[in-house]
Amino acid sequence: MKKFICIMCPKGCHLSVDEENEYQVSGNSCNKGVKYGKAEATNPIRVVTSTVVVNTGAKSARCSVKTADGIPKGSVKDAMKIINRVRLQAPVSIGDVVVENLLDTGVDLVATSNLPEI
Repeated sequence: MKKFICIMCPKGCHLSVDEENEYQVSGNSCNKGVKYGKAEATNPIRVVTSTVVVNTGAKSARCSVKTADGIPKGSVKDAMKIINRVRLQAPVSIGDVVVENLLDTGVDLVATSNLPEI
């Protein structure tokens, strides 16, 4: 039996997922908890948020970024190694692809802030 705290709404239900019984979920107060519990037990993913270095040409030395979707939880450390090596040049716009197909996951790393040239 795996135990999780659901993050799909503010209630924070304490979920139990029975791996030996077709991943039956209990402790949820809505169907979002069922979906979340099964996903966490079978293939946990995370959206990664961070910042990357902006070399020159902008008022800020860092640009906020995030993965456009969740990536496998076990890949987060490797993703951060790549993200920490990224260097951008202004201008940067929200939604610009910073790293395409991060770790061959099919998920892009995108900018989440605008950095116009100075």
